[in-house]
Amino acid sequence: MNEIRAVLFDLDGVLIDATEWHYTALNRALAMFGFSISRYDHLSSYNGLPTRRKLEMLSVEKGLPRSLHDMINRVKQVFTREEILSHCWPVFEKEYMMSRLKRDGYRVAVCSNAIHESVDLMLRRAGLLEYFEFLLSNEEVRHAKPHPEIYLKALERLDLAPEQVVVVEDAPHGIEAARRAGVHVCQVSGYSEVTYWRIREFINSVEAQPEVLCSK
Repeated sequence: MNEIRAVLFDLDGVLIDATEWHYTALNRALAMFGFSISRYDHLSSYNGLPTRRKLEMLSVEKGLPRSLHDMINRVKQVFTREEILSHCWPVFEKEYMMSRLKRDGYRVAVCSNAIHESVDLMLRRAGLLEYFEFLLSNEEVRHAKPHPEIYLKALERLDLAPEQVVVVEDAPHGIEAARRAGVHVCQVSGYSEVTYWRIREFINSVEAQPEVLCSK
């Protein structure tokens, strides 16, 4: 039987209910130059990608001048910080989840497509930072999700095999990255579904049937 030793978390939409914050912040920045991302496009294509990847897609699909990328990215990060400071607070259910996982002996870390500053700020505001062994952001890898690099790097730091690790993900790009890394994928539909009991149930199912590596 393969024993699960660690749980890796995506951030936005999993640990922090921040998906809307990023969408709002980027559209505020894009509106300054006459562009926007529709909610349909956000949910179907853009959600979970780094800002610079989104901007490149907008250049290809809608003609956003690449000369504006740096400016829009900087302004978007300012707006994201405003959203975090306005809306990010501790949530007991998530604190309980992390406390129980640590008490159960699991090693835990965060692997996010956001920049490191945003990851750190959100976790501090949410009262969760102390629980994690390390944080990996899009600044610690060359290739962001859906490339598996961030999860492969986490496995290397943990010195664990893929079959010993569970990843909790909600967005298609993150789910693809985790699957390509060979780990067990606990796929959730969103922030409200991420609870200690959901993860505990998934770990139990994996350990009962170690040969099954796909998500439930």
